[in-house]
Amino acid sequence: MDTIASLFSFITWPVSWVIVQFHTLYGAIFGPDTGWAWGLSIVSLVVLIRICLIPLFVKQIKSTRNMQVLQPKMKAIQERYKSDKQRQSEEMMKLYKETGTNPLSSCLPILAQSPFFFALYHVLSAIASNKKIGVIDQSLLDSARQAHIFGAPLAAKFMDSQEKVQALGASLMDVRVVTAVMIVMMSASQFFTQRQLMTKNVDLTVKTPYMQQQKMLMYIFPVIFAVMGINFPVGVLVYWLTTNVWTMGQQMYVINQNPTPGSKAQDQYLGRLLKSVTAHGEVRGRTRRNTVKRIVAKGPDRNDIERKFVTGLAKLGLAAQEDGTVIKSETAVAEAEGGAAQRRQQPKRQTKAQRQTGAAQAGAKEADSTESGSKTSLQKRDAQDAQPKPAGKPASGSSRQAKSGQRKGPQRPKHPSKK
Repeated sequence: MDTIASLFSFITWPVSWVIVQFHTLYGAIFGPDTGWAWGLSIVSLVVLIRICLIPLFVKQIKSTRNMQVLQPKMKAIQERYKSDKQRQSEEMMKLYKETGTNPLSSCLPILAQSPFFFALYHVLSAIASNKKIGVIDQSLLDSARQAHIFGAPLAAKFMDSQEKVQALGASLMDVRVVTAVMIVMMSASQFFTQRQLMTKNVDLTVKTPYMQQQKMLMYIFPVIFAVMGINFPVGVLVYWLTTNVWTMGQQMYVINQNPTPGSKAQDQYLGRLLKSVTAHGEVRGRTRRNTVKRIVAKGPDRNDIERKFVTGLAKLGLAAQEDGTVIKSETAVAEAEGGAAQRRQQPKRQTKAQRQTGAAQAGAKEADSTESGSKTSLQKRDAQDAQPKPAGKPASGSSRQAKSGQRKGPQRPKHPSKK
């Protein structure tokens, strides 16, 4: 870890400078040597970095959604060019280019944070070793070594020895309890973040291997964080716990305000939007109007959740417009009532047992009707035979008495040569 951190030593100076500036601010409030001053400085560093990374987070959201939409097409390409890996890669790149999707965009926030993370780790390791680094001089170094968060020094680790922890002015029990609690919280926040993404913000109508991969990562990432966390100083755990909580809150906001189409979150969001329109008679807010605008623009390509929302507006006598607003419309009410009546007239879906029973009953009825029909025809024929025949006409049975092979009706005269 120290070797990796040294690779990002070029950024340790700006990171240490930012921490010192925040420490000056919080030190005037809580005291320069307190854990609150140094801990809040690290938290403020995280918040500053994450604010700067918001544009990358937006790209990450768009890329993740595009990848979810493209999964069926990607799978079809893989099946089609299974034996030609080069052609498969070319078709994949062509698909990415046509849709404007960058697979690496989903990793941009993590990649962008990595230099700051390792730089902070390098700074805290130097504090633990009593070495000056960046803008942190000897006086700041002594102050940082005295700072404790719930009894654990900023530079202490879970795996540190008793002697090293005592040199920092703390007990091994306090250090391990604090670091263990922070590791559990860090892993739990990572798991909850991934879980709410899978359970609420995924299109449930599309079943792809991508979803299975995400489910695996939901359980793998917390384990990775737990294993790595035992080697992180307390200050780095504060950093990582803060960034996980920020990611969880940021994702929660995105899921509630801009959910993935076809997901459970979209159903909940459009339900809240329909209630708001019912209460106020209009679409309030630019974000909500943009949502309605996108639904209108889709036309027949709307998913079931979006069609349910449009139908709900129609039942209220409202029709969504291209600019995202709604207007009163009697036609919408009539269409909604007609659609509801048509849906009511549709037969209910039967089970397999019910279909087999119905088929057996239909066969029995058909057999009964055939038998009764044959009896009726026989009765009619007997009645016709019992009726007297007019004179000059042969009986109906005479035709049956004709010789085999003899043509019925008037016969042609035979040729003289055949007499």
